[in-house]
Amino acid sequence: MASVAFLGLGVMGYPMAGHLKNKGGHDVTVYNRTLAKAEQWVAQHGGSFAATPAQAAEGKDFVFSCVGNDDDLRSVTTGPQGAFQAMKKGAVFIDNTTASAEVARELAQAAQSSGFSFLDAPVSGGQAGAENGVLTVMVGGEQAAFDKARPVIDAYARMVGLMGSAGAGQLTKMINQICIAGLVQGLSEGIHFGKKAGLDIEKVVDVISKGAAGSWQMENRHKTMNAGKYDFGFAVDWMRKDLGICLAEADRNGARLPVTALVDQFYKDVQAMGGKRWDTSSLLARLEK
Repeated sequence: MASVAFLGLGVMGYPMAGHLKNKGGHDVTVYNRTLAKAEQWVAQHGGSFAATPAQAAEGKDFVFSCVGNDDDLRSVTTGPQGAFQAMKKGAVFIDNTTASAEVARELAQAAQSSGFSFLDAPVSGGQAGAENGVLTVMVGGEQAAFDKARPVIDAYARMVGLMGSAGAGQLTKMINQICIAGLVQGLSEGIHFGKKAGLDIEKVVDVISKGAAGSWQMENRHKTMNAGKYDFGFAVDWMRKDLGICLAEADRNGARLPVTALVDQFYKDVQAMGGKRWDTSSLLARLEK
């Protein structure tokens, strides 16, 4: 059992912290910007809550965060009453936010200068993966810190991999989102085409999902997409945030991402349709409007 803090109890963080407490058996203190959510988590799972990130992090072996973006991450780490001012020597900070590689490197350097470790550890698997404790975790940082944190991370993960030094976890998550963007657009166009052609989409997917066109998106989203339901996963607003990170990094490293840039604009169209909180499979709705 480790002494753990978890900062950020959104749709991902809330169940992830729960797995650390119940599956991992750790002593967990939570912090959330909205206090009522922290109180709700403690009522459901036990443990305790703190009024600030610094209070949550004090004396802990491991501190996790899962917040919205770079600014939110800086706020809970190096901002006023941030966790970094209270981290003990030798502790490990594990950030599950999808953020930029730049902020990951910045915080890793700040942690090292203060005598503790920082791992950027964005996740994939969506809300369902978080609730079921089967997330994929892509980690950047030092091997020793990874080895120390890995058994704790396992409480909410199915796959955990060290991808390289600080920032490598975030870069890997960018690749994940780049690949998903193209896959979902292709699936949307396929379903749209099949409907226009008068085919039975269920029969079509039953056949092609067993071949080279098969994917997680096809297996898990085609039914809801075909039914015009888009409340089953990662929101369009968050996907656009992630694709913006990808495109900004591509500007820095010289990568060419024409399909990613195009799909990002398609998601902008979905937002304009009122689909900001629809899941990412709602690209189909744009084709059918």
